[in-house]
Amino acid sequence: MQALNSLGRYAPQTLALLRIVTALIFIAHGTQKLFGFPAAPASGLPAMFTLFWFGAILEAFGGLLILVGLWTRPVAFILSGQMAYAYWLFHAPRSVYPLLNGGDAAILYCFIFLYLVFAGAGAWALDNRSKG
Repeated sequence: MQALNSLGRYAPQTLALLRIVTALIFIAHGTQKLFGFPAAPASGLPAMFTLFWFGAILEAFGGLLILVGLWTRPVAFILSGQMAYAYWLFHAPRSVYPLLNGGDAAILYCFIFLYLVFAGAGAWALDNRSKG
């Protein structure tokens, strides 16, 4: 058990990996809706200034800020709220069960971003640069 307890010293790097991987996947959701990359959504690209378009902006550019670890806590707070909103507005009305309503990713993003609000960016983040 002692060997497992010593893994705590890698917590900042592991938190950074969680932040980076989450951001990369989240950015892909935004670029899909904004630019049709890596593939256009089945429903087509959202019209400018619609709710889906603003969501895509948050996903792409908020995800980019999370990726580099810049303003992590406030951006993660906004993205967590976005995912909670997306879940309750678009997924929950379909079914009580996340597996059936397609909202499991929104729930995971919501709580990962909420965790980042409290835990911060971890290692390898622009938030960690010295203020001197």
